Amino acid sequence: MDEKLTALLKELEAYGGENDARVTDYKARMLNITPETGAFLALLIRAIKARRVLEIGTSNGYSTLWLAYAVQQLGGQVVTVEQSPFKAELARRNFERAGFSSHVTPHLAEAGRFYEEQSNSSYEFIFLDSDRGEYVGWWPSLRRMLAAGGLLVVDNAVSHENELRAFVELVRASPGYMTSLVPVGKGEFVILKEF
Repeated sequence: MDEKLTALLKELEAYGGENDARVTDYKARMLNITPETGAFLALLIRAIKARRVLEIGTSNGYSTLWLAYAVQQLGGQVVTVEQSPFKAELARRNFERAGFSSHVTPHLAEAGRFYEEQSNSSYEFIFLDSDRGEYVGWWPSLRRMLAAGGLLVVDNAVSHENELRAFVELVRASPGYMTSLVPVGKGEFVILKEF
C-alpha cells in the first residue's frame, strides 16, 4: 500500500472516530470498520481473486478504499451502495483523492431496490455493513447475486450479535453455504457459497 493511501486511511479513521464521538444522530455517524477488518477484507478478495465486488453501506468510503485497493491489481471493480446523499458525496471525494474513481462505481440508492436490478451471480465478493434489520429480508437477493465460490462477509457479527442472530441462523440453515465467525474488528460473519 502506498504512502498516499495509507495517509488517507489514517485521516479517515481519525475523522470517523472524532465524528462518531461528537454526533448524536445515528444516521450522521460514519460507523467505519476497523483497520484490521479492512486488511482482512482485502486479504480475502485477493485470496479468491474476486474482480466483481459489491459493498452495501458506503458511508464516507473508508471501507470502500480497502476493497478498491484489493481489486485494483486484479483489474476489478467495486460497486458500492449508499442511501445517504451526504455520505455518498463524502465517499465520492475520497475515491477521487485516493485515485480509485476508475475502480469504484458508487450508487445512491436503497439497497432493496438496487438488488432488483442486479443479475444472478453478478458478484464474487459482497461486503454487508448496513441496516442489520433488513438482512433476513435481503437473503434471497444476496444468495442470487453471489456467484458460486464467492464470499459474503457481514460486519458487526460480534458487536451486534443479538441483532444478527436471526440472519446467522437463516444462513446456517441454508444448504450450499459454509460459514465461519471470525473475531476480527467487530466480528466478521464469513459465508462461502459452495455451489
